[in-house]
This record gives sequence, structure tokens and C-alpha cells, in this order.
Amino acid sequence: MIRTAILLAAGEGSRLREAGPSKPLCPVGGVALLDHALKGLAQAGLGRAIVVTGYRADDVEAHLAGRNTPLPVETVRTPDWRLPNGVSARAASALVGGQPALLAMCDHLVDPALYRRMAEAGAGQGLRLGVDRRLGHPWIDPDDVTCVETDGTRIVAIGKGIEPHNAYDTGVFAVTTPFFDVLERLESPSISMAVDVLAEYRRAETVDCSDLDWIDVDDPRAMAQAAAWLSGQDQAGQGHAVLRKAG
Repeated sequence: MIRTAILLAAGEGSRLREAGPSKPLCPVGGVALLDHALKGLAQAGLGRAIVVTGYRADDVEAHLAGRNTPLPVETVRTPDWRLPNGVSARAASALVGGQPALLAMCDHLVDPALYRRMAEAGAGQGLRLGVDRRLGHPWIDPDDVTCVETDGTRIVAIGKGIEPHNAYDTGVFAVTTPFFDVLERLESPSISMAVDVLAEYRRAETVDCSDLDWIDVDDPRAMAQAAAWLSGQDQAGQGHAVLRKAG
């Protein structure tokens, strides 16, 4: 099982500016998105997190330094947070040390079971991506979601607005050395660009996570949906606790 996670927390989050100084520190249910992600990774069994910072990096790093995180955290800064997210992922390569890693986005609220499934699946010959085949799900922003076309478990194409597509990108990857090698060769790459290259060599696969929930918290609408989801989970947890006590 993969034990190291790379958590991308370099973005500005301009559409959430009213909610917080930067996207990683925007609170959902009273807890920063960054903290939700770290807690979920710990619950999934990951033992270490590399957090890639960028926009307002001092604030994000001070936030991490000022609390007891649920798993050991190291930080590294992306060379330029305005560049595509593959540049941020590449910044963590040296700290990964050639081992497989789980790659996730701090602005995605994710069921820890999804992290766990991907960590257990491993990276294969390059990468594996958790996909959701529930097309048209109400939590999805069709104008912003990254779409995936697959042939069985193999990725054929990935990108926003691609047609045809039969799955969504959940933002959770298992990656290994060929992924970072591709990032090194490309100038200002996005993660999707690296996936496309690996897909040409049949080194990009999928893991079906359609039974597990996740939300890309990218605007106020998504934040409200995420808060409602968390509230529902809390209520369900309280109900289970009452049943256990009664039993």
C-alpha cells in the first residue's frame, strides 16, 4: 500500500475569495479544506503528506506549523503558483524519492475510503486515476469538471469538455516514476498533459470509485454542497453512536 501522499495546495481560489484568504484555508463546516484533506489521508492509512504550497505560501505553512497535524507533514513550494498544476506536482518529486505516491488536491473534499482504495490499488506502470462514472451527478460542475474517456480500465483521453467521455476525474491519483519523468520533460505541464502522454503508452489506468463521494470545492455553490454533505455525515455518525450506546 502507498504510504506517502502529495497534496497540492498552491492555488489561489479566486472564486472563494470571500470565504478565506486562499483556497487551502477556506473553511467548510468550520474546518479548513487543507485540514479536511490531511485528516482524510490519515484515516485512509497514509503515513506521510507532502504539501505543495504556492499562493500565500507563508499563510498556509504557518497554518500547518501552528497545529498538530494528523500525520507527519513536509512542505515544498511550487516555483510559480500561476503555472499549471503539473508544475506543482513536479515540485514534490525529490521528496517522494522514487517511491509511488498518492496525489490529491486540497480543494477536493473526499471520502477517506476513496484515498484508501487508490493507495491500495497502487500506481501500476505509471499512474492510476480514481474515476466516477455517475455522469450528470448534481455535485458536478459540467463546465469545470475534468472528463475522462476510458476503454475498460485504460485511459484513452482526459480533459475539460472532451467528447466523448464516460467518467469524471476525482482528482485522486496513484503515481510513480514514469509520471514524474513525463512532468520533467514537459514545459509548464498540467497533470492532464502527463496523463495523456502515459495513456499513449498504455501506462494510465483507472480505478472505479463511483460508489464513493467527493466534491471539488471550487466556488460558493460547491462549498454549500460540501457543508451539507458534512452535516449529513455528522448526523449519521451521531445516530450510529446512539444505536451503539443503546445496544
